[in-house]
Amino acid sequence: MKRFAVVAQTAVARVTGAALGPYQSAVIRIGFSLTWLLFLLRELPHRAELYGPDGPWSWELARRLIDGNGAFTTLMWSDARGWFEAVYALAVLASLLLLLGWRTRTMSVLFMVGVLSLQNRSVFVGDGGDNVLHLMSIYLVFLRCGQVWSLDARRARRQAGARARGERVTDRVGPALWGVLGFVLVTATAAGRLDGDLTVPLILWAVWAALGVRWAVDRLAPTAQPRALLDVITHILHNAGLLVVMAEACLIYATAGWYKVQGSRWQDGTAVYYPLHLDYFSPWPALGGLLASSGTMLMLVTYGTVIVQVAFPFTLFNRRVKNVLLVVMIIEHTAIAIVLGLPFFSLAMIAADAVFLPTSFLRRLGRWAGVLTDAFLGRERGRGRDRGGEQGGGLDPAPTPALEADRGPEPDPDPDGGSAGSVPKQRDSGEGEGAEGAAENPEGTEGPASVRSAEGADRTVGAEGVEPGRVGFGT
Repeated sequence: MKRFAVVAQTAVARVTGAALGPYQSAVIRIGFSLTWLLFLLRELPHRAELYGPDGPWSWELARRLIDGNGAFTTLMWSDARGWFEAVYALAVLASLLLLLGWRTRTMSVLFMVGVLSLQNRSVFVGDGGDNVLHLMSIYLVFLRCGQVWSLDARRARRQAGARARGERVTDRVGPALWGVLGFVLVTATAAGRLDGDLTVPLILWAVWAALGVRWAVDRLAPTAQPRALLDVITHILHNAGLLVVMAEACLIYATAGWYKVQGSRWQDGTAVYYPLHLDYFSPWPALGGLLASSGTMLMLVTYGTVIVQVAFPFTLFNRRVKNVLLVVMIIEHTAIAIVLGLPFFSLAMIAADAVFLPTSFLRRLGRWAGVLTDAFLGRERGRGRDRGGEQGGGLDPAPTPALEADRGPEPDPDPDGGSAGSVPKQRDSGEGEGAEGAAENPEGTEGPASVRSAEGADRTVGAEGVEPGRVGFGT
């Protein structure tokens, strides 16, 4: 009983003391925002036919459907062409800014608004990837997905350095953005535009109010207790949201696998043969014909797909097997993107799979990206100096800051490949292998470390000594 109490106490302290899986949440933020951004850009010439006034699903038909189901979409606020173009542009801009990690909390809300507005406007346009993106756009609102690899992380680090030098830090963009969005929210509510299903309006109001409370507490609270309470609430919401994302991914694979088991074509090993002979799913007919010409290959792919999808949720208890199946599923989705011509479905599923990637791999991936970025910027600076000399100036331009700061606070790498703060005796068990390690390995998941102050009270600080939640609005 005493051991159970100790384990429960440790788990509660871990869930409330830090936002777990910072690298995993950053990857899914980048993955889903990039998927939606690329889709919107590709369909830019056809946007009016898909979601606008030129489509077969007219605004009047959409209004009748939405009056019945109460789905949220800002495109029903007006049938004007200019309003549609503005909403589409907002969706593109929110996706880009969320991808860069600028004001991630606010941009995640606008990203959700853009996704729901367009998809609910034309519910008969899309595939399984759109359904995944639809759900994940809502879950992202609850995640602190800008802790690393974001402009927010760079801003937090710069503000911490300024405070350390005794400089005063003032955030004017955050309050201005909060005020503008608050005005829009109040106006839409007063005009009755949010009278449908209350789920999305409640999320919008709750996030807006929470950002205002956070700003007020950070600047007006006389003690640290109110800030600590808000940190605990933020950590719980983030960790719960990350758990929901993981559960959603497992449910997607489990239900898909068990439904396939019941199909006769999947049972006899020929299911993959048929989509390869459909013109709609044959961007490369020669490649599809080559795969369809081998009965053995078709049988292996058919049975392998079912086995991997059914087995994946159970492999979370064995990280080595889980990592192998992750590689197999990512290869499978890459093949689907190329052979069947479904790139955005595949990108959405790979982004969902990324929540299970090992922390050590993601940190290594970030370092590789940083090295490539620094090398590219170094070449560009060299070319700029050469051009300056040729033009007769002869002066080296001011050095451009490396974009390594954009990658966010990154703890010192562990020499054995584990996560920061892991216990050496537990490294063989695979700590830090992904977001799911939060429950199994209290010391292994990457994230802000809990340290004890001189007074003996616990407080949470980031890897660079920046207290989470002190960045201001939109973080």
